[in-house]
Amino acid sequence: MRRLIRRLLKDRSGATAIEYGLIVALMAIAIIGSLTAFAEEGTGVFNRAMNAVSGAISGDASS
Repeated sequence: MRRLIRRLLKDRSGATAIEYGLIVALMAIAIIGSLTAFAEEGTGVFNRAMNAVSGAISGDASS
Protein backbone atom coordinates (compact mmCIF):
# COMPACT_ATOMS: atom_id res chain seq x y z
CA MET A 1 0.00 0.00 0.00
CA ARG A 2 2.84 2.39 0.82
CA ARG A 3 4.45 1.63 -2.50
CA LEU A 4 1.24 2.55 -4.32
CA ILE A 5 0.94 5.87 -2.47
CA ARG A 6 4.61 6.73 -3.17
CA ARG A 7 4.15 5.88 -6.83
CA LEU A 8 1.04 8.06 -7.09
CA LEU A 9 2.78 10.97 -5.36
CA LYS A 10 5.76 10.76 -7.75
CA ASP A 11 3.58 10.52 -10.88
CA ARG A 12 3.50 13.92 -12.61
CA SER A 13 1.98 12.89 -15.95
CA GLY A 14 -1.40 14.54 -15.30
CA ALA A 15 0.02 17.84 -14.07
CA THR A 16 0.29 19.37 -17.55
CA ALA A 17 -3.28 18.45 -18.45
CA ILE A 18 -4.53 20.01 -15.23
CA GLU A 19 -2.53 23.19 -15.91
CA TYR A 20 -3.95 23.46 -19.42
CA GLY A 21 -7.43 22.87 -18.03
CA LEU A 22 -6.98 25.70 -15.53
CA ILE A 23 -5.70 28.04 -18.25
CA VAL A 24 -8.69 27.23 -20.47
CA ALA A 25 -11.07 27.77 -17.55
CA LEU A 26 -9.53 31.17 -16.76
CA MET A 27 -9.71 32.19 -20.41
CA ALA A 28 -13.37 31.17 -20.57
CA ILE A 29 -14.13 33.22 -17.46
CA ALA A 30 -12.33 36.25 -18.95
CA ILE A 31 -14.18 35.93 -22.28
CA ILE A 32 -17.58 35.54 -20.63
CA GLY A 33 -16.87 38.46 -18.32
CA SER A 34 -15.81 40.75 -21.16
CA LEU A 35 -18.80 39.77 -23.30
CA THR A 36 -21.11 40.48 -20.39
CA ALA A 37 -19.46 43.85 -19.77
CA PHE A 38 -19.73 44.95 -23.40
CA ALA A 39 -23.11 43.39 -24.18
CA GLU A 40 -25.03 46.48 -23.15
CA GLU A 41 -22.84 48.72 -25.32
CA GLY A 42 -23.24 46.36 -28.27
CA THR A 43 -26.99 46.29 -27.86
CA GLY A 44 -27.05 50.10 -27.94
CA VAL A 45 -25.00 50.15 -31.14
CA PHE A 46 -27.33 47.70 -32.87
CA ASN A 47 -30.41 49.57 -31.67
CA ARG A 48 -29.06 52.86 -33.08
CA ALA A 49 -28.23 51.16 -36.38
CA MET A 50 -31.70 49.59 -36.57
CA ASN A 51 -33.32 52.94 -35.84
CA ALA A 52 -31.25 54.57 -38.58
CA VAL A 53 -32.21 51.87 -41.08
CA SER A 54 -35.89 52.10 -40.09
CA GLY A 55 -35.76 55.87 -40.43
CA ALA A 56 -34.13 55.66 -43.85
CA ILE A 57 -36.76 53.20 -45.05
CA SER A 58 -39.67 55.28 -43.80
CA GLY A 59 -38.15 58.54 -45.04
CA ASP A 60 -37.72 60.06 -41.59
CA ALA A 61 -34.76 62.48 -41.76
CA SER A 62 -34.39 62.85 -37.96
CA SER A 63 -32.84 59.36 -37.41
